[in-house]
Amino acid sequence: MLLMAAATTALGYFFWYKPTFTHHPKDFSLASKRNNNSKPFFVKMKTNAASIKEYARANNYNTTYCFMVDMHIVSGNQRFFIYNLQKDSAELGGLVAHGSGSSRGEDDLYFSNTPNSNCTSLGKYKIGKSYFGKFGLAYKLYGLDKTNSKAFERFVVLHAHTCVPDAAIAPLTICESWGCPTVAPAFLTELKKYIDKSTKPILLNIYY
Repeated sequence: MLLMAAATTALGYFFWYKPTFTHHPKDFSLASKRNNNSKPFFVKMKTNAASIKEYARANNYNTTYCFMVDMHIVSGNQRFFIYNLQKDSAELGGLVAHGSGSSRGEDDLYFSNTPNSNCTSLGKYKIGKSYFGKFGLAYKLYGLDKTNSKAFERFVVLHAHTCVPDAAIAPLTICESWGCPTVAPAFLTELKKYIDKSTKPILLNIYY
């Protein structure tokens, strides 16, 4: 009976519980590392941010903000961050789904640029124009590296879905996508504010 009650509670969390999203700068959960050999969370983020800042300057992208996704963090923790490149710090974090093809029943994830793989692709993305599609507001994504060059062809876009919670639920995991970085509707609203205010394209960097 206790086991059945626990299972019912867990399922109830996913289907009925919708935590309220609030904007708390620098208030996000730290990563649960997949192994003990990974770089410290903030060190890895700053290293990737430095590379993104240099690329943004050289290629006429937004040099104040970028979006960073650390796929080494488990899906039940916040791993999508709005990063201030000028202050060298994350301002806000949210949960994001990875592709169902990236889950192989192991602790580590698998990444691919292959069409129909349903995998997440690592690399830099240009966030393009918005449109309204099957999941409502979405942003076109253009892969800028060999590892994600087929993102547009694969219809990989930035969009929201109600299956993604507003707050961390680890050790539970969240839903998976078909390769799109899928976030909670409230978090997409926050991302939209940054995208709409920017006069230059914002970079999204998905790394592991």
